[in-house]
Amino acid sequence: TSITSAKIQVNGVHLHYQQTGEGSHAVLLLPGMLGSGQTDFGPQLKSMNKQLFTVVAWDPRGYGKSIPPSRDFPPDFFERDAKDAVDLMQALKFKKFSLLGWSDGGITALIAAAKYPNLIHKLVVWGANASVTQEDVRIYNGIRDVSKWSEKVRKPLEELYGHKYFAETCEAWVDGISRFAENSDGNICQQLLPDIKCPTFIIHGEKDPLVPQAHAEYIHKHIKGSR
Repeated sequence: TSITSAKIQVNGVHLHYQQTGEGSHAVLLLPGMLGSGQTDFGPQLKSMNKQLFTVVAWDPRGYGKSIPPSRDFPPDFFERDAKDAVDLMQALKFKKFSLLGWSDGGITALIAAAKYPNLIHKLVVWGANASVTQEDVRIYNGIRDVSKWSEKVRKPLEELYGHKYFAETCEAWVDGISRFAENSDGNICQQLLPDIKCPTFIIHGEKDPLVPQAHAEYIHKHIKGSR
């Protein structure tokens, strides 16, 4: 099955997405910081079962091919992404769908599942966090300078954005996400986790260099029935 690539207007911006498969179970793939459907989910777009699933991977506003606008990080950027993601799937005429989100996309998926429970079928998140600690801020500042990234991770993003946009957006992301540490308990979406009613699967990499494992354990503890 081929992969279609298109743009659709949602909430005043033109969001880029890729779609493949003709299964009855619709799935949205949500990329991480600076990611796009193609850079983060190439293997899934290629290899997920196309008879069982209809797979959609999106580029959040300001990322990938969903530019313009340029990416910015107002205090509600995760809520904005969650609304964009859900409204994109509704614009594509999916009545109910599952969310697979990693990193920032995982946070976005948690918020969407909590706020739009009637639309979300199942939820899978990995590398996600519901709060930001001072330790996290220290880790984020360690990736602020993209010239220090490994070439393997840096190169595809540099090719996608050009060096200037990539470097400036990474710095803006570090500033934007670090602001959550100023909230009580460093809260991003802790209060929403009990509102997630769909079957939820949490995955975490033991060696994840950016998100300490305690975050995954917290999410598991506060989403009833999650695995």
